[in-house]
Amino acid sequence: MRRHRRAKIVATVGPASNSPAMLKALFLAGVDTFRLNFSHGTHEDHAKVHAAIRALEQETGRPIGILQDLQGPKIRVGTIKDGKIEVEAGETIRFVLAGAEGDRSAIPLPHPEIFAAVAPGHDLLIDDGRVRVRVTGLGSDFIEARVIVGGVISNRKGVNLPGTMLNLSPLTVKDRADLAFGLELGVDWVALSFVQKPSDMIEARGLIGERAGLVAKIEKPQALAHIEDIILLSDAVMVARGDLGVEIPHEDVPGRQKELVRACRLAVKPVIVATQMLDSMVAAPTPTRAEASDVATAIYDGADAVMLSAESAAGRYPVEAVEMMDRIIRSTEQHKLYHSIVAVSQPDVEHTPPHAVAAAAADLAVAIQCPAIVAYTSSGTTAARIARKRPAVPILAITPSEKVSRRLCLLWGAHSVLADNVHTYEEMVEQAAARARVEEFAKPMDLIVVVAGIPFAQAGTTNNLRVVQVGA
Repeated sequence: MRRHRRAKIVATVGPASNSPAMLKALFLAGVDTFRLNFSHGTHEDHAKVHAAIRALEQETGRPIGILQDLQGPKIRVGTIKDGKIEVEAGETIRFVLAGAEGDRSAIPLPHPEIFAAVAPGHDLLIDDGRVRVRVTGLGSDFIEARVIVGGVISNRKGVNLPGTMLNLSPLTVKDRADLAFGLELGVDWVALSFVQKPSDMIEARGLIGERAGLVAKIEKPQALAHIEDIILLSDAVMVARGDLGVEIPHEDVPGRQKELVRACRLAVKPVIVATQMLDSMVAAPTPTRAEASDVATAIYDGADAVMLSAESAAGRYPVEAVEMMDRIIRSTEQHKLYHSIVAVSQPDVEHTPPHAVAAAAADLAVAIQCPAIVAYTSSGTTAARIARKRPAVPILAITPSEKVSRRLCLLWGAHSVLADNVHTYEEMVEQAAARARVEEFAKPMDLIVVVAGIPFAQAGTTNNLRVVQVGA
């Protein structure tokens, strides 16, 4: 079950992929972590999928990550008379806080936090930016706006406010109930939607603790203004290009993606690039050339993982989409320019013993042409520090923690295996060599690089490096 690539694949589960048979087919095609989207489906639906994934894990003997994606606060217009209205550029319309069926003079917008935060000159984007209006005046319960880009406003369409910082918790009542349910199930990651500021992460961490890894979804321009602190407070980051691309100019998204991937690599945090990567495969068996190039770009950027959304959740070709993503990643990573391109964006080594040891291990393994680096890791940090270097050598991550082995399914280059704790240096060396053979990373007489922290089983103590010859 070894993957012959470094970047990981995250696939969203939905009606097209929620059966045990399809989940197995997707895993065999290349999925490393499954995403449960709590914007859709019932708790019962998600519990069945979770149980099927854990059964598949037992059947295959390989750890599988599960990511719970919370819906977050969705801002929508209310109900409109006759279901929709068409507005034209230049005309003035009015939004009201309360109201039944609205018209262009009283479009319901039942979100008091908007009325408290918006100011003249701010834009409101409706239906993923298809309609854009600019605030010209407001009161405590109304907003007057001039239409900049006309179009149709229909019932319950989403509203984005790119220039407005809303005093809004990222965790709604629904999210809190979903989170409690997900943690009870035992999800490995929780993705927080519409993060705006560092305190959003602190609020979520207070509820999650260490029971799951916390993923910050970057889809608001306000988050970009506080990105260093948000990354610091997260365990991983998702570049959610869908909503982000609505709220910032389209032409800025590629550059922001590169900045975010680099910042996460510098901070030793896994980063997922998501949204519309192979979108045409929702309805077609092959992607466009531009989509293939988009996936490859994320790999050249050094992303830890790339994600499928509707392609695997509701598309007609979920298995083919995973297979295509796997092929694109492998082809990209095998290209003669891949390592030189990734090396250009390599962050400087931090001046601490753990980072220096991990970086030295990566360089040493490449220099002596080892088939693998074996990382003993109790928290995943040792493996992450090595992965930060993006070595041209796979990382065999040995951990005694089932939870950590599943989280490593999101980390670039890491093939995680469960093993009992080691207690002596000799035991560590023997187990490293044996595991490298069993997992088919090394043959007898091969040299491998082994990295660990001593004393054993203490998180964050990467301080030991050794070259070991695999026995006959």
